[in-house]
Amino acid sequence: MLSFDAETTRVLDTAYVGADLTRRRQASFDALAPRPGDTILDIGCGNGLLTEELARAVGTTGKVIGIDPSEDMRASADKRCTGLDCVELIAGTAHDLPLQDTSVDRAVSVQVFEYIDDIESALTEVLRVLKPGGRIVISDIHFDTFTWFSDDPKRMDNMMASWDQHCVHRDVSAKLSALLAAKGHKVSDVHAHTMTDHVLKSDGLAVTMMHLMKAYAVANRHVDAETAEAWFDEQLNLASEGRFFFSMTQFVVMAQKTG
Repeated sequence: MLSFDAETTRVLDTAYVGADLTRRRQASFDALAPRPGDTILDIGCGNGLLTEELARAVGTTGKVIGIDPSEDMRASADKRCTGLDCVELIAGTAHDLPLQDTSVDRAVSVQVFEYIDDIESALTEVLRVLKPGGRIVISDIHFDTFTWFSDDPKRMDNMMASWDQHCVHRDVSAKLSALLAAKGHKVSDVHAHTMTDHVLKSDGLAVTMMHLMKAYAVANRHVDAETAEAWFDEQLNLASEGRFFFSMTQFVVMAQKTG
């Protein structure tokens, strides 16, 4: 696990509420289509940004259950959701949900399944707690869509190869539809949410990725600190010259439990 310095933490906090990541959450929120009175499961709720938004949608007659294995993340979510009595935060994972069968109307996860070893068993567990006819929304990055310009392609390839190792599946969204269909459930749609930037925004996804990838590559000794810093600085220079380009796509998979 990475230990972020103060600057990286500041960048992350800014990005979470920035336009790029807000629109990414909105894509999953819209696909889930929460209604007043719903009971919704937020898998891997993290710092509770989506949990809070869902709580406002379900209202006082509904309930949002945020599941996360991290005590620190749950504490952050608890602070964010203060005053929202419909929110319950519980320790757990997608493989082990401390909930009864058929107890939730809808379930959502954003960038969780790409870190899960056994996707099929996690799907079985999530579908166990979902009511018949309930909706599941799973959003993950397909890293084959990751495009980033550099005047030093070899160094960029090394940095991206390093980042590939931070997750278990780089193409989980391409597998989900078949896995869900094989279990007899209806995949209603798959939306592509592409995040493209030709300007290095201070609250954007690209600058967040720069900080995360630099720290990850150095911490895991995939590249030396000098190489990572040169890669980082090049992106700043490209941005100042008007030659910056970054793009990646998150796929939002929507399915309905049929039994």
